[in-house]
Amino acid sequence: MKKRAGEYKKNLSGELQYNSYEPKPLPPSPSIEMNEEIIFLLVKANRTLGILDALSSRVPNINLFVSMYVRKEALLSSQIEGTQATLDDILDPELENNTNSNVADVINYIKAVWYATNRLQELPLCNRLLREIHKVLLEDIRGGEKDPGEFRYSQNWIGPQGSTLKNATYIPPNSDDMEIAMSDLEKFINCEDDLDALIKIALIHYQFETIHPFLDGNGRIGRLLITLFLREKQLLNYPTLYISYFLKRNRIEYYDRMMDVRLKGTFEQWIKFFLKGIAESAEDAITTIDLLVALNERDYTKVQGVKSSLKTTVKVFEYIKSNPIIDIKKTSTELGISFNTVSKAVNNLMDIGILRQTQNANRNRCFAYEDYLAILRKDT
Repeated sequence: MKKRAGEYKKNLSGELQYNSYEPKPLPPSPSIEMNEEIIFLLVKANRTLGILDALSSRVPNINLFVSMYVRKEALLSSQIEGTQATLDDILDPELENNTNSNVADVINYIKAVWYATNRLQELPLCNRLLREIHKVLLEDIRGGEKDPGEFRYSQNWIGPQGSTLKNATYIPPNSDDMEIAMSDLEKFINCEDDLDALIKIALIHYQFETIHPFLDGNGRIGRLLITLFLREKQLLNYPTLYISYFLKRNRIEYYDRMMDVRLKGTFEQWIKFFLKGIAESAEDAITTIDLLVALNERDYTKVQGVKSSLKTTVKVFEYIKSNPIIDIKKTSTELGISFNTVSKAVNNLMDIGILRQTQNANRNRCFAYEDYLAILRKDT
């Protein structure tokens, strides 16, 4: 079983010699043992995903929820890679003037998600699509010198900062083996088989991270791959499931489980961990949707009680659900309503406790939809 997933092979010789990992093509041999625990977790994960998808299709303004959730996932996925940014940074109305390298990482991830979601309507999930997404992810940011949109031509490795090939924690396939492995993975993604879709994406995600085909951005692309595969298999009609918080919270186990597969062939243990992550992430999304729907109903009722400038107040209320931190000037421009009229609507929303002025003295007066932000900030 030790070589069930692959094995290390020697590269070069003498002082330059190092061992890189050569993964075996999927599916594993012997086949995944569908024991009682895996079946239980698989049923639970599929059921919870089904509830999430059914709920998503009934929620008014689901696209609004999705756009906010994509931003949250982009932040969490980037935080796993060490990005230092907060949700408030991403939602800053003066974002264009205040972007730093950390915020730019997250903004590019958001662009990559939307690009991938739209492109998936034209292309199957394939290596070409992964390269295109990678190009969007690394465009004009740090890591942008690391061949955006191209599989690597050189050896990479994983380890603490400052590590080398000599003391790396893990060395992925050399570039020739990587090309073969990615070709095999593309075939596995698109072949017809009897594997449950959640078992299959557990294997795909593991294999992609093991191959590590890019010089940078592998983790973010690998996590996005999960959502894209579930959408392609029609288990999700909307990109409402994101597993990054679960993986961030269980980061050490996440890396250890994958390393155990490489060294010991323990696919079953990895699949159990992955299925728990799917179920927990779906439950989290269901809770978030329920909270946001309840908040929307409560606050819409409050807005209907406004005595003056009702029409504009409703417009600004709808606007703050996709822009929960606003300034009056930008809101006025985007809604095509005069500054003074927007200002009155903002005052109305403050009077009924929906908006609060922020305490940041370094910028124009900003107002935050704090109850909405409190729900979204959870776990970030």
